[in-house]
Amino acid sequence: MSDRDWKVYNEALVRRGEILLDLRIMKGWRRELTEMNRGKEGARYEYPGSLIKLLAFIHFYLRLPYRQLEGFVKMLAKHVDGLMMPDYSSMAWRIQRLDVKLNDDLANGNDEVVVALDASGIKVANRGEWIRHKWKVRRGFLKIHIAVDVKRKKILALEVTKEKVADARRLKRLISEASKQARITKAIGDGAYDTKTNFRYLAEKKIEPVIKVRRNASTKANGCMPRKLVAQEYLRNMKAWKRKHGYGQRWMAETAFSTFKRLFGEYASSIKFRHMVSEMLIKASLYNLFTAMTPRI
Repeated sequence: MSDRDWKVYNEALVRRGEILLDLRIMKGWRRELTEMNRGKEGARYEYPGSLIKLLAFIHFYLRLPYRQLEGFVKMLAKHVDGLMMPDYSSMAWRIQRLDVKLNDDLANGNDEVVVALDASGIKVANRGEWIRHKWKVRRGFLKIHIAVDVKRKKILALEVTKEKVADARRLKRLISEASKQARITKAIGDGAYDTKTNFRYLAEKKIEPVIKVRRNASTKANGCMPRKLVAQEYLRNMKAWKRKHGYGQRWMAETAFSTFKRLFGEYASSIKFRHMVSEMLIKASLYNLFTAMTPRI
């Protein structure tokens, strides 16, 4: 039987909807604009970043196209005195250029954190499988690399690459970014991260590597003692190694991807790559916000 308090859990889900229509930004509208325009060259901002971020959340979570989003905010403006909203093209321009932080509330570098690393594909267009089969169209996909705090279930670092970029090549960047939020003590990853370069990097950072090595891995150092130690213990008794080092916690990264795709779909709606990157960061930011609202068992 689950120990979850369903009343508290349901209230947390209700609050997710509240943040999509949080008009408290109106109180600090002028102050935020003044700060944004201080020292700015060229045209001045007319709408604060917090408003654009709110509209981005609505756009990507409710999957509301920009023109329909303009209609939505026009109706909203009729009921809020003095509220002026941008048109759909202005919304798109600002949303695509948002400077989004994944974890505004996690900047405590003293916290000890175990991270799980993983990567998954996101389609670059929602054109339908039938069309791709009928016309032999292959648009490819994005590759999303993440480092997830296994305790809080939050995404601490995210990288967006083209599909052919190997998972192992992104470990250093993910760990470096996640380390800005907390002190990483352990990094868990599957065999895709099994490289000497990664083992050396984690050893330099004093981070325990819980990376599954290949079944035919050499138990000799060959210039990388950290990998040798893992390989010897892992190949001696795989199940015991997984239990001892908590390798099973790697599923948290898979769960994060599953939740992410359930919330936002399995495709990117943007066209240009740089806008796709921005879109994924915005979605991950909202995912973290929702996760923070959900009580842990």
